[in-house]
Amino acid sequence: MERYLKIINDTLEEALLCVTRPAVLNDAMKHALLAGGKRIRPVIALAAAEAVGGDAIDAKYVSCAIELLHNYTLVHDDLPSMDNDTLRRGKPTVWAKYGESTAILAGDALQSLAFAMIAKTSEKRPGDLAKILNVFSEKALGVVCGQVEDLSRNEQSDYDFIYEHKTADLFVAAAQMGAIAGGGSEEDVNAIAEFALNLGLAFQYEDDLLDGDSPWGREETVRRVDETTSKACIALKRINGDTSFLSSLANKLIGRTF
Repeated sequence: MERYLKIINDTLEEALLCVTRPAVLNDAMKHALLAGGKRIRPVIALAAAEAVGGDAIDAKYVSCAIELLHNYTLVHDDLPSMDNDTLRRGKPTVWAKYGESTAILAGDALQSLAFAMIAKTSEKRPGDLAKILNVFSEKALGVVCGQVEDLSRNEQSDYDFIYEHKTADLFVAAAQMGAIAGGGSEEDVNAIAEFALNLGLAFQYEDDLLDGDSPWGREETVRRVDETTSKACIALKRINGDTSFLSSLANKLIGRTF
């Protein structure tokens, strides 16, 4: 894990060097990116590359991109027009510290920088970069669709749609992009996407248990956590490489021991 985190944090520092002026924008982006967080999604990208026979370094730029995109969504989610949160990870949110306009623009910059990082990825095979960009664009749009649906949630809301897109899409993007960057076969990429979809859903269900705001009862939510975690681990068995880290991660996310 420490090896993965060093790759991720070093690459994020490299990315932030691309935006030095205006200084307040760089400060706001650093505040969003470096204020903590588990780095689960970029870790998945690096581990996926290794699981399909590649090296974690192969996926360092896509892992950076997924963390940039994730933090862009958090910066915008916290805005007064959305969740109106003033604290995240025990610190002022970007809009609370730098103002709403700067927060919007910092989020936009994080998203743009994510695409710039993907462009740095070396292809193992012709066409890999296009595949990675396609996955990233599709899932980035999916997150927005999930957020819009979530903002208007009510008793009739399609929670499966919200959870698949608002939460699980970034897990899927991380895993698929990492597997492609690592040279994985189409079968490997499909299997790891199924793993990540179920892991993302389990992660959200577990969040609901922790927050006590599940749209289902506790018993049903626990059942969903167990079911999706099991499906995630089963999907990994279709991959020939070493998936022990990903399997362990999936199980540690239950009860948030990670």
